[in-house]
Amino acid sequence: MTTPSQHPMPPATQADAAALLLAANRRRRRIRWWVAVATLPLTLAGLLLVGKVLSMYAFAHQSISSFVTGSYAESESAARGQTWLNGFEQFKAPYNIGTAQAGAEQLAAARDHLEAALPLATGLDVCYVRINLSLVIERQGDAAQADGDAVAAAEFYGQALQVTVETPEECRSDEAQNQSPDPSRDMSDTLDENQQRQQQKQQQNPEQGEQPSEQGEQDQPSQSDLDDIENRLDQGAQEREDQLGEDGGSGGTERPW
Repeated sequence: MTTPSQHPMPPATQADAAALLLAANRRRRRIRWWVAVATLPLTLAGLLLVGKVLSMYAFAHQSISSFVTGSYAESESAARGQTWLNGFEQFKAPYNIGTAQAGAEQLAAARDHLEAALPLATGLDVCYVRINLSLVIERQGDAAQADGDAVAAAEFYGQALQVTVETPEECRSDEAQNQSPDPSRDMSDTLDENQQRQQQKQQQNPEQGEQPSEQGEQDQPSQSDLDDIENRLDQGAQEREDQLGEDGGSGGTERPW
């Protein structure tokens, strides 16, 4: 005789099977929900990264297009859009801003941004940052020269020349030319022309700056001239004394010099 515990469980009814299936579905939904919650940060980060990349290209394209058409304010505004969460190619935002400001003749601000971009650039990206920075400093020299400040102009030209001379030799390679933002200009020829022009401007301006001081030196008597004048004064005084002695010291007035 068998006991009740030895009897197998009775077959499940259709209702019991449906309940089991519903419970399993609830468990799966809960698992999917927790997986979704756990991966939400990664999903958001991925979407943000994709959006950032697309926006970077969009802002860069707009900045370039505006610059080409001479809309420098719009070019600068678009370039500033690249600064938001700029975690890669960080040099491009200040480079594009500085380039747009240079087009608008905002030379001091352009120089600040290009100098900020230079240490952020790596590899052959350094090449065109240096070229633009050198040109901006040279134009600062031109502005100082136009204002009549030859000394400041010479200083700017010297700084521009230094930036050009310190440009890596790799910037003259074909690979650097292929990365140039202006493929129509030969980078090697541009560097040679910049160096030659800036050197000539620097050499011309010190001479102009020295002219006033040289003229001032010519206007002032030398030490030998001063000694000669002193000797003449002493000789004149001696002659007067001799003449007064010959007149017997009469009450005549002393002659003027």
